[in-house]
Amino acid sequence: MKRVLWRLLGAIPTLFGVILATFLLTRVLPGDPAVFFAGNPSMDAHAIEQVRQSLGLDKSLLQQFVIYLHALAHGDLGQSISTGLPVRQELLNRLPASAELTLCAFLLAIVTAVPLGVIAALRPGSLIDQLCRLISTLGVSLPTFVTGLMLIYVFYYLLGAAPEPIGRLDPFMTTPPKVTGFLLIDTLLNGDYDAFVASAKQLILPALTMALFALAPLARMTRASMLNVLSSDFIRTARANGLSWRTTVITYAFRNAMLPVVTTLGMTFSYMLGANVLVEQVFAWPGIGAFALNSLISLDYAPLQGFMLIMAAIFLMVNLVTDLVYAIIDPRAEFEK
Repeated sequence: MKRVLWRLLGAIPTLFGVILATFLLTRVLPGDPAVFFAGNPSMDAHAIEQVRQSLGLDKSLLQQFVIYLHALAHGDLGQSISTGLPVRQELLNRLPASAELTLCAFLLAIVTAVPLGVIAALRPGSLIDQLCRLISTLGVSLPTFVTGLMLIYVFYYLLGAAPEPIGRLDPFMTTPPKVTGFLLIDTLLNGDYDAFVASAKQLILPALTMALFALAPLARMTRASMLNVLSSDFIRTARANGLSWRTTVITYAFRNAMLPVVTTLGMTFSYMLGANVLVEQVFAWPGIGAFALNSLISLDYAPLQGFMLIMAAIFLMVNLVTDLVYAIIDPRAEFEK
């Protein structure tokens, strides 16, 4: 418990640094938001200045930053000029879509990469080992938007096996009442199995795109870690003492090999939070990533700052959970700090 409290306290300077960095970065973006939101490039300087005053851009950077901190202290992330709605409401409405996509892709990557890496390590040089290396290389080499476009071209355009990439649900189907925000869960809770199947089909390609991105480092790390542990002295000693192959691999080798894999899991999940921006754009997925990218294009500061702040908070939480899981697997880690 003490360790958790220290980590939470240590996250405060990091969050402040993120707040400061995002504030400054949004202010150095090229273009003038006042001109953009004036709506008419031919407007005179006085009209544009009025828009700038209404946006608070006429004040100094220090004054703008103090106003921003004061608003954050009261839970106010500002208002999106593009939509006219509070940023907090926009992000809360879109966060379940991003979370559903990221979590499904992450689970798909885990259940595929970990067994693949373990089997590849147990049979080095075999066909499955070569497959593991190939997938790892492709996953690292191909950007997520390229993978997504390739999957759309093959499975939607050529084969017609996937639905049109137009979001979470076919527009001709009725969206179920919002309970959790996760369509797969809400459709089941409402007994709408047709909508469940439709939403699952829409989720397959974007989840597969992100899963391939996450699968590469997970499979490679699992394979390398298992190979390293299997060649250790304690494994040879366990086999020499008559322990079965199953007990040696599962109880001793796999548990010790999971230590670096857990760290890679946390890092990979954090990377996926950034990768979902392009994936959501490619598949017209209505998540916070696509919302942030559209806000960046339209020079809408508040949603972009809110998005980066939420991503930083999630990133810190993932790191904390990773440390706790690491300590559960290896209790010695509790005493290293």
